[in-house]
Parts: sequence; structure tokens; C-alpha cells
Amino acid sequence: MAGSAEQAKGKRVQPAWSPPEGTEQPRLHLYNSLTRNKDEFVPQNGKQVLWYCCGPTVYDASHMGHARSYISFDILRRVLMNYFKYDVFYCMNITDIDDKIIKRARQNHLFEQYREKKPAPAQILGDVQTALKPFLVKLAETTDPDKKQMLERLHAAVTSVLGPLQEAVQRGAAASEVAPKAELLLEEAKDLLSDWLDSQLGSQVTENSIFSILPKYWEGEYHQDMEALNVLPPDVLTRVSEYVPEIVAFVKKVVENGYGYVSNGSVYFDTAQFGGSEKHSYGKLVPEAVGDQKALQEGEGDLSISADRLSEKRSQNDFALWKASKPGEPSWDSPWGKGRPGWHIECSAMAGSILGESMDIHGGGFDLRFPHHDNELAQSEAYFENDHWVRYFLHTGHLTIAGCKMSKSLKNFITIKDALAKHTARQLRLAFLMHSWKDTLDYSNNTMESAIQYEKFINEFFLNVKDVLRAPTNITGQYEKWDSQEIELNKSFYEKKAAVHRALCDNVDTRTAMEEMRALVSLGNTYIAAKKSNRQAPNRMLLQSVAAYLTEMLRVFGAIDGVEPIGFPVGGSGQNMDLEAIVMPYLSVLSDFRETVRKIARENKVTEVLQLCDALRDDTLPELGVRLEDHEGLPTVVKLVDRETLLKEREEKKQVEEEKKRKKEEAARKKQEQEAAKLAKMKIPPSEMFRSEIDKYSNFDDSGFPTHDAEGKEISKGQTKKLKKLYDAQEKLHKDYLEMVQNGGSS
Repeated sequence: MAGSAEQAKGKRVQPAWSPPEGTEQPRLHLYNSLTRNKDEFVPQNGKQVLWYCCGPTVYDASHMGHARSYISFDILRRVLMNYFKYDVFYCMNITDIDDKIIKRARQNHLFEQYREKKPAPAQILGDVQTALKPFLVKLAETTDPDKKQMLERLHAAVTSVLGPLQEAVQRGAAASEVAPKAELLLEEAKDLLSDWLDSQLGSQVTENSIFSILPKYWEGEYHQDMEALNVLPPDVLTRVSEYVPEIVAFVKKVVENGYGYVSNGSVYFDTAQFGGSEKHSYGKLVPEAVGDQKALQEGEGDLSISADRLSEKRSQNDFALWKASKPGEPSWDSPWGKGRPGWHIECSAMAGSILGESMDIHGGGFDLRFPHHDNELAQSEAYFENDHWVRYFLHTGHLTIAGCKMSKSLKNFITIKDALAKHTARQLRLAFLMHSWKDTLDYSNNTMESAIQYEKFINEFFLNVKDVLRAPTNITGQYEKWDSQEIELNKSFYEKKAAVHRALCDNVDTRTAMEEMRALVSLGNTYIAAKKSNRQAPNRMLLQSVAAYLTEMLRVFGAIDGVEPIGFPVGGSGQNMDLEAIVMPYLSVLSDFRETVRKIARENKVTEVLQLCDALRDDTLPELGVRLEDHEGLPTVVKLVDRETLLKEREEKKQVEEEKKRKKEEAARKKQEQEAAKLAKMKIPPSEMFRSEIDKYSNFDDSGFPTHDAEGKEISKGQTKKLKKLYDAQEKLHKDYLEMVQNGGSS
């Protein structure tokens, strides 16, 4: 029967299989200034990404406003390379020819010449007074509130030291008194004098090398700052001074294509001709700013907005591609005569020569959108005769200090070196990671304190996981049974990883990603605490997976620079050895020995030995960057922590203990005062308690009880009732006092 049933069913075959429906995965979107929307990121050529970033104009120290842009782009670049696995080719420029550089180089040169002549105090005084006249005119004409405030600060600083020198010179004071005052005025009035000297003698500075010394120095300083901030170097670095032939060729082609014209030795871009073309559009990024003469003139530079220069243009909206050099400016040969590159053309020519006719990403600061980047787009698309020189334009937000934009020209800035003297590169990066890269960030104590606390919070988790992993086990013992707690933590772990991925796909939203990572750490801490409270060992492999993921994400963000599988590097930068692996076995032996000694000392009540064990934990080991954490009934936890952090913790703990001691002493003093006051009150017989209050009462009965008030009126029944309660209470107090004295108490 069974055989016939099988024959009826036929030959066995595999059942039909259906693939799972799956879920739609988020795709990377970037906020594109060309659309002012978050657009899906689609590179032009597979996984290759061509990226150009506007670099610094090197005429002064790099400040935190620059760090805002370069750290933010470093984070974006690392995320695209190391998280999304794009093959990024990153090009950046150094602007070493620019109106600001020319003017600053001339001023520095002329001021040093002036100083070398060792002018007499009277001459310094006279020259500063002369220089003040055009300065005050400039101050009166300045309408920009930030610039006006900067000039007012300079004026106040100069006048504060000018007066004392003037008074000393007029009364014929000794040279020993006058000389320091003159030197102080020379320092305070350096900017003012330099500007005046430049107006008088700037046209006589003709040696090209003078204009290269300044940018070479500050470029070196910039690279050192970037290395200190752990910003990856570009794949290609271009300097304007090395690309003058390419710039000249670029300008020629723009003119040949009909979008540029020559005027009095300079070459200008014809915005009307370009904008009127069917295949082109001028002002792609900020069309509403086209015609903004203030912005356009700032883009042209201080040396290029004289009346004669402005009159050379067909339209006030046109901008310089090539500038005929004036006396006191560096110059290069060109078909139009001696001249130098315009500002905007530099990036177009250099980026074009390296990346070609179209790039995937162009980056820069928010304030470069117009006119700089709009002009770059126009002249590049005029050169290549296309409309897609840049596919995605990314602009980082401003960095403010106390709500004001940080700016070199306004002398309102904190240098990167100054910032690194107060906080580590990791803490600065964490602060940026905790904010959106495209929004304004206020650099403040609160901002940095949040970053420091985040670092401390996640570092403690890493240290706790390392302690769990150090517990001895064999190769099979590391595979432990999962209970509901492990299953729940693992479920949350994958949910948080998915949330981080969604955040990074959403315009590289590191702020949300960091919050999801913080939440994951909180879940891990809760799990460890629950296990330890039940005297159970946490699951090693699960915690290792969580900690390794967090470490890798921080490495992706550039907040960890090392190969350690878990946590922040120990031992500082520049150490190739794994300090933790080397010293931890010795520290574990020391910790176990100390724990054994403490146990014996407690059993035998040897307090001196216990105090020595505490001193080893609290005083000696923190100096070496080692923290011991004693837990009742559990093994001592050993952690390697930054020495400065431990010393700060020790100082804070000491302050807390001192404050606790002060409050205890204050409470004891108050209690003593209260007891003394109570005793003094107890000593007073009820018959005397009201007699001293002559401002309230005038007559008393034989027991000392008031019968009339101060005006001679008889005390009312209601008032008498209240006073009787006070009298009876004092009678009881005094009786208690007499009994206490009789029994040998206080006297």
C-alpha cells in the first residue's frame, strides 16, 4: 500500500523557492548648494570621486574658522572613503598670490625697514600722529559694524600708549623713561603705521621675492596645523605661483570663446555675454546676489577697486581674470603685458588642469559661494563650454565666537595653535562631529565641554570592556551562552548600527550618528552593570563586537588615529608600540598583589598598610597614567588613562572632599552656635525674659509678666494669652537648665 501511495504522488522534487522581499536601503544624499536640496550622490564614474577643495590664502596664522572648514571636509572625505568605500581623489589649492598677501607682504617689508632705521621717539610719535589722520577718516567712513568695532579697538589701543609718550617727550624725560614708551607705541601702532607706510612707499616695492617670503612661511605653518589636527593631506596640492602659465592659457581660451575682453592691460570676464548664452547661466549658487557691488568688490580685492580699475569694466558685474600689475605689485609676463592672476581664475585653472572638465564635488566655506564660487563656475564653464563643471557643491557653515564670525581681517580669531593649547585635536574634532557640517557652529566653553564629556563617557566604556576582556579564559570559554539580556543588547546593537547608517546617508549627519553611538554606549553600560550586580561575567564577545564597532566608527570620523581594535590609543601620538599590551600584565600583577595585601590588612586591622594601598591608588599610579577602581566584592579594575585626565580627576576629587569637609565644619559650627544660643536662652529666668524689652512694655507684675505696653496701655487679653505661652515655655526651659546644673551639666 505504501509503495503505491508513493507512486501516485510521483517523483519527489524541490518545492518552489521565493526570494525575500527585503527592505529598501537608504542611499547617500548630500546637501548640494547648486540645488539647495539633499540630492542623491551619484559619482560620474563608478566609485571614483573627483573632489576639489578651496584651500587657504596664506598671509597669517590659520584660525579656528579655517579649522571649521578643513576638519569638516576631512570628516566628509573620510566617511566617503572609509565608510561608503568611494575611491576619492582629493585636490586642494594654496592661494599664494592675492591682494591681501601683496598688501601684507609690502606692509611687513616697509615696517621692518622703518624699525631697522631706529627712529627717535619724537619721530615715532610724529609719524603715528600723522598716520592717525587718514586712519580716523577711514574709521568715520566705515559702516560695517564688525570692521568698525575692530578699528575702534585699534584706535583705543594706540591712543592709550600715545598719550604717555607725548607727555614724556614734552617734559624732556630721560631716555630710559622715553625709550620703553616709544617701543610700546611702535608695537601697538604697527598696523596703523604699516598701512600709512604702504600708502606712501608701497609702489616702490618691486622685488618679486618679497611677495613670496610671507606665503611660504604661513603655508608651512598651515601644514603643521593640519597635521596637528589629524587632517589628511590632499592627494594633490596646487599653488597659484606654480600655475601662472596654465592660468594665462586658461584666460586666453576664455577670451577666444567670446566670454572675456582685454581692457588697459587687464582681462575681464563678460558676465552679460556669458549669462545671455542659451547654454550658460551666471550666478548658479546665489542668483539673488548678482549685482551686489559690495560682495563683488570684496571678491576683486582691496588693490583692485580703485576708480580707474572699475572704469575699465564694461559692466560693474564683470570681474578680473588677469590684472595688469601696478607699481609695488608682483608681475608675470602675459600676452596682455605684465600682470598677475585674478583671484577666481586661480581655482578654475588649477582644478581644470588636474581634474578635467567636470568634477564630482567642489568644497569651500559658506562665505565663498558668491562671488568666488559663482565666478569659478562661470569662467570654467566658459572655458570648457559645458554646464556641469561641478556636480555637487558643498559649503561648510561658519564658526562664530560669542556669536561673531571669526575673521583674520577683523582680527577676531583664535589660532589653531591657541586652540590646541587648550584642547586636544580629538576634542576639537568631536565638537565638530556633534554639529552639522553645513550649519553655523559657535566655538564656546559649552561646546568644548560637551565634547570633553562625550570623550570621557565613551572612553570609560572602552576601558570597562577592556577590563572584561582581560579576564582569563581558554579558547572555548570565550563562547558563552546567550540569555535574554544578551539577545536584547544584540538586537539594540543592530538597531543602532542601522540608525547610524541612516544618519550618514542623510547628508553625513554625524550629529545624529554620534547621539546613536552615545545611546549604544549607555545600553552597554547598563548591561555590564546588571551583570556585575548579579555577580555574573558579561558576555565577552558581544561587548567586544560593540566596542570594536564604536572604535571603527570613530576611526572613520578621524577621531581615532591608530590600529588598536578597541578604544583610544594609549601613550600619546608618535608611539609605535602597543603600550597597553606591554604594561598591562605588570599592572595586573601589581593590582592582584595589592588586593591580597589589602585583604590581609583588613583582617588584621592594620590601618597603616590600608592607607599605603590607598596612597598607591590615589597618589602614585595616577602620576603614571594608571587608574585603579576598587569595587566591593569584585576584582579591582585597572585602566590606562591619560595622565592629565587623572590628575584633573584627583584635583576635582580633592576639591569635592574639601568642600564636603568645609560644609561639615560649617554645620558643626552652626550646631554649636545654636546650642550656645539655646543654653543662653535657658539661663534666663522667666521673670526676666520680658523686662529687657522696654521698647515694647512699660509695666510688669511681681512675676515679671508684662501688664502694659510701651505707651502705657493695658495689654489686651489676646496678647496676654500669647505672652503667657512664651512665658510658660521659658519657665520649662529654665527649669531644665537648673536641673542640668544640679546634675553637673553646663554652667
